[in-house]
Amino acid sequence: MQELIGRVGIPPSRVGLLAMSRRVRRRTSQSRDKEKVAVSPPYAEAPDHCEIPRPGGCCCGGGGAAGVDWTALPDDTVVQIFSRLNYRDRASLASTCGSWRRLGSSPSLWTSLDLRAHRCDPDIAAGLAGRCAHLRRLRFHGSSSASALIYLQARGLREIAGDCCREITDATLSVLAARHEALESLQIGPDPCMRITSDAVRHIAMCCTRLRRLRLSGIREVHGEAINALAKHCPQLAELAFLDCGLIDEGALEKVVSLRFLSVAGSRNLKWSTASLSWSNLPSLVAMDVSRTDVSASAVLKLLSTSKTLKVLCALNCAVFEEEWSYNSTACRKTKGKLLLAQFSNVFSGVASFFKGYGYVVREQSIFAEWRSLLNEDKNLSDIMSWLEWILSHSLLRVAESNPNGMDGFWLRQGAALLLSLVKSLQEDVQERAATGLAIFVVTDDENATVEPARAEAVMQNGGIPLLLELARSSQEGVQSEAAKAIANLSVNSKVAKAVADEGGIRILANLARSSNRVVAEEAAGGLWNLSVGEEHKAAIADAGGVKALVNLIFKWTSGVDGVLERAAGALANLAADDKCSVEIAMAGGVRALVTLARTCKVEGVQEQAARALANLAAHGDSNSNNAAVGQEEGALEALVQLTFSQNEGVRQEAAGALWNLSFDDRNREAIALAGGVEALVALAHACANASQGLQERAAGALWGLSVSEANSIAIGREGGVAPLIALARSDAEDVHETAAGALWNLAFNSGNALRIIEEGGVPALVHLCSSSGSKMARFMAALALAYMFDGRMDEVALVGSSLEGCWKSVNFDGARRMALKHIEAFVLTFSDPQVFSMAASSSAPAALAQVADAARIQEAGHLRCSAAEIARYIAMLRNPSSVLRACAAFALLQFTIPGGRHAAHHASLLQKAGAARVLRAAAAATTAPIEAKICARIVLRNLEHHQLEAST
Repeated sequence: MQELIGRVGIPPSRVGLLAMSRRVRRRTSQSRDKEKVAVSPPYAEAPDHCEIPRPGGCCCGGGGAAGVDWTALPDDTVVQIFSRLNYRDRASLASTCGSWRRLGSSPSLWTSLDLRAHRCDPDIAAGLAGRCAHLRRLRFHGSSSASALIYLQARGLREIAGDCCREITDATLSVLAARHEALESLQIGPDPCMRITSDAVRHIAMCCTRLRRLRLSGIREVHGEAINALAKHCPQLAELAFLDCGLIDEGALEKVVSLRFLSVAGSRNLKWSTASLSWSNLPSLVAMDVSRTDVSASAVLKLLSTSKTLKVLCALNCAVFEEEWSYNSTACRKTKGKLLLAQFSNVFSGVASFFKGYGYVVREQSIFAEWRSLLNEDKNLSDIMSWLEWILSHSLLRVAESNPNGMDGFWLRQGAALLLSLVKSLQEDVQERAATGLAIFVVTDDENATVEPARAEAVMQNGGIPLLLELARSSQEGVQSEAAKAIANLSVNSKVAKAVADEGGIRILANLARSSNRVVAEEAAGGLWNLSVGEEHKAAIADAGGVKALVNLIFKWTSGVDGVLERAAGALANLAADDKCSVEIAMAGGVRALVTLARTCKVEGVQEQAARALANLAAHGDSNSNNAAVGQEEGALEALVQLTFSQNEGVRQEAAGALWNLSFDDRNREAIALAGGVEALVALAHACANASQGLQERAAGALWGLSVSEANSIAIGREGGVAPLIALARSDAEDVHETAAGALWNLAFNSGNALRIIEEGGVPALVHLCSSSGSKMARFMAALALAYMFDGRMDEVALVGSSLEGCWKSVNFDGARRMALKHIEAFVLTFSDPQVFSMAASSSAPAALAQVADAARIQEAGHLRCSAAEIARYIAMLRNPSSVLRACAAFALLQFTIPGGRHAAHHASLLQKAGAARVLRAAAAATTAPIEAKICARIVLRNLEHHQLEAST
């Protein structure tokens, strides 16, 4: 049976092009507690003397050119080094010696703690407690971590910020407030805290009397009793944000007379007539945010015109307000001296004008940067601008997440530039949200990884790529991860991807992929995944150490972290389409890593990418040994066979594709069958009638690859594989009916299968392909399948019959034979130009034959490899009584021996050994043979001479 290369019978280059994939991320608020890893315990016991390996294998303790004597560094220098590390790396470094352990415990290093990348349970929190006496600022992730924070015993905490706290309860928040009475700032969001009620707000007010800032998201109801408690117990409360809340007592807010900054962005069911009246009376209110609400134009005007202290009002993405405002031409005059920020206004220009009121002249586009240089000159202005940065970053992110229609103009005109300005903020959480906004606003369809080109290029044209890459180098892991996410999404655009590569972004991402912070590594792997789509970036990723970093991610995060595993496997799948990268993946241990994922991971996205990576690794059969290596890896073939039964179509498709490519190797082909591959793939072919074209193509392709073996071919027939292949041969998709035709061609070599094809109605399907397919390869293989079926070898089987009456079968067989021969003849004639053939018949000049060969050549047929048995069958067919079959056989041998074909020399050798030259000369000289048979036979003889001459030189 024929042995087929790459994706069986298809040029290997096609594998990489078809297998590229991208991934973008939009959602930012989904809780992923299950993907977090445990926090390291407190410092382990360390030796008294520091022994850090130096280049060349030496340790510290002495100077010299071989390395640095780390123990000689001044204490303050060591503390500075520690301050640039996350606390986990700090703990690891401190465990090297007693001196550094002491310095690592310095109070100045433990004033701030970011636990967002880690699962923090009570035991771990208790272990950290000894270093938290001076802790002032804490960030955490997830409701479970919130419950453990009390065990830190950090009673001096001033700021707590938590995200992804959907499940946080009144009890947890109340205890958190009670244990941290010195709190000045509490922020829980942006996820909705649906289980928090007004009772928790009241307890916060009663416990945290020094509170200056309170920001809560998604509370269902904020009753007057809770707001009254804030007014009574928190006299220094200057900033209050109830974001995306269901119900707020508008009137009660009037009693919080200390308020300077108020945000109700995204909140619903607000009575704006009451709100505008009450809030106008707040004696200290300087700025307000009503973005993403149904605020009316009249309410906005009332607030701006009647409040004596209000200077800034932000109303981004307020549909009712914007529509009403557009009809009120005199409204702008009533806001003179006030800053109104809306979708229709120029934010940069408005803020610059606002600065003029304070006596500062600044440039519009650089207004935020210039303000930062004036931080210490005017505290009131500084407070306003800090708040403005925060609410703008929050609102822009929320608008980007919801992706409302009609926002293109805003994003291109100023939205992208605003996000880039906010990325430079000195506030870490503003930086993070702005970077996340840049990652999200460019994505218009996350399911199909669709990035709006104009938006992505707007970021690039505004200098966003160098800025994001600089952020990715930050020592703050939260900023690193969000910058990497933005780079990843933007890199879906090929122009931006080139800019990222040109600016050194590939090496930066490869370095981040080595991070011990899972979130950072995950986003960096996503960036490498998208960049690896470009052929021009693959070598650069390998040169930067990206391949090793990605493989190590799979070994490092073995379970429970499907995001990082999917991205690492996806990037490796893209890289594996490149021959050199595929070798490097194998050398780095990638085969074992990917097989381990395919065997043990239960997450469908990871399974799909692992199978795709294995498929691409196995696609380089001629150029490296990866195909055999994948097959020999323990459990690889069994795992891929099992994945064909997945409920996920993408997993089934990639698993079938991997088995298709692996079937190129003789040992793999038989091992796949032993692992149940025949039964699994026949079942898959039966089940994919209504599936995607990709799955159909790969299911048929895998059966084509397995059917190269005579034993497998017979097994496929017995398992019922003929009927689904015939159904797939009727597909309108060329890729599908091409692979189905290839499989049926292989199956038809066996007489029992040939009869099954006739009984299942396969002749009309093959005839249709032979005459109508737009693929020359499909037409060619359909013709060869029909030739096998009716070259006489099946006659005895047909007379014996299998399940139907012999007389019916005989009549059916004769009719099918006539139909088949008619269309085989028509197929061969489509490559026959009567004038050119006539000239070739009357001339012995090589040029005439060359002209015929060039016109008749089917380029893809050069990738097919036939066995000695098949070549012998075509030689025998040259003697067949049917002139049509003689012409078909000569035409087939022409395709298999044309110089330049991948296996032409192999086929020429088989023909020489079989003594085909004598038969070919007879066919070329036969007076009764059709001219097509004669000319093709002469060309084959010429090809044999060419290959014989080449072999002798």
